[in-house]
Amino acid sequence: MTPISNEQLSFIGHGLSRPECALAHSSGMVFAPDWTGDGGVSAIYPDGTVKRHLATNWPAIAEQLALDEPMRPNGICLLEGGHFLLAHLGAERGGIFSLAPDGTVSVFLNEIDDAPLPPSNFVTVDGVGRCWITISTRQVPRALAYRRDIADGFVVLVENGLARIVADGLGYTNECLVHPDGKRLFVNETFSRRLTSFDIGADGSLSNHTTIAELGRGVFPDGLAFDELGNAWLTSIVSNRLLRVSTDGAVDIYLEDADMEHLEWVEQAWRDHQMGRPHLDKAAGRVLRNVSNLAFCGDNLDRAVLGCLLGEELATLAMPVRGHQPVHWTFDIEPLVQAL
Repeated sequence: MTPISNEQLSFIGHGLSRPECALAHSSGMVFAPDWTGDGGVSAIYPDGTVKRHLATNWPAIAEQLALDEPMRPNGICLLEGGHFLLAHLGAERGGIFSLAPDGTVSVFLNEIDDAPLPPSNFVTVDGVGRCWITISTRQVPRALAYRRDIADGFVVLVENGLARIVADGLGYTNECLVHPDGKRLFVNETFSRRLTSFDIGADGSLSNHTTIAELGRGVFPDGLAFDELGNAWLTSIVSNRLLRVSTDGAVDIYLEDADMEHLEWVEQAWRDHQMGRPHLDKAAGRVLRNVSNLAFCGDNLDRAVLGCLLGEELATLAMPVRGHQPVHWTFDIEPLVQAL
């Protein structure tokens, strides 16, 4: 696989607010979380127009749950009819919230095992309607878990209205996704620096925790997608890398935009268990702004769009292989389009 250069990137959107998790739809629209006001989603049209789809009733929900902060969506999940699930990355508490086309917010899940959900990282729905949620850590603040010796992240499954923890003891659980074979859940463990998988049982239980790839210097895996061949594609924060993990576990770099001095500073802090917010809050690439996510896009799913932590626009690029069609690709989103 031949790597590409920054000069082969293009950009879409403008004025975005922490667009950490990009989703693409067959309509040509791209969606990303938005931290403007009380939070919500930005919709980027094929012509570049950006419209904000923000929560209208968050103050009432926040008062009900005793949350003294705006909603801060990290991962987002598109549902049929143009609804979204939003993973709230609160300062001390999290939760998964539903955002309707008319802008109203409701609680989807805010407790597990009779305790409030910690700050919530990611949410996705698979092809049979099961909802998977990742909680990166139980540490507060979560920066205390930017270490290789802490593994207290977990995965929640919501099925038939019931929620339960199905995997625990993970090294900063980030994006997760059911493999195209439908039999395995892949999970990025960001600060344990590995891509892992679990076998999915008939009842949704997870077993056989397997390391698919150990990831080396400069790789802090965050985003995850699959191509049509079943290979995993990962984004790495800090180093602004896009990597392919082949079905045999081989790792190749397709894109990189890293400041090597900054990268070494972060590496040293990670090795010394001293990594913190300052190491993530600077965009050290030449053009990329701390890439955190990817989604295959384009008419033929032969391009990708990259979410990021610190930018106000999203990079797009040609891919060497077509993506696996995501569950939401052909969902009816007309109610949302009409409301925007």
